[in-house]
Amino acid sequence: MRVAIMDKYRLTKNGKNHQNSSFNDYAKYSGLAFQMVIVIAITVWGGVKLDELAKTKPLFTIILSLFGVFTAIYAALKDFIKK
Repeated sequence: MRVAIMDKYRLTKNGKNHQNSSFNDYAKYSGLAFQMVIVIAITVWGGVKLDELAKTKPLFTIILSLFGVFTAIYAALKDFIKK
């Protein structure tokens, strides 16, 4: 019983509660995933709209979707390095 209570209040190396640290990591990375999806979706949507205006079928969609993927990966890597 005593071990279970001590384990519940176990601290990480920096002194934070282990449960709070896990929740913060989960929130951080799920937010990062949503950010990546939104960036990619907006650039694909913009590419489709530009293709409709210019009457070029897949050109702007491909270019902007690749730009969105690289931008999302860059933002994710920048966030990983920052931690």
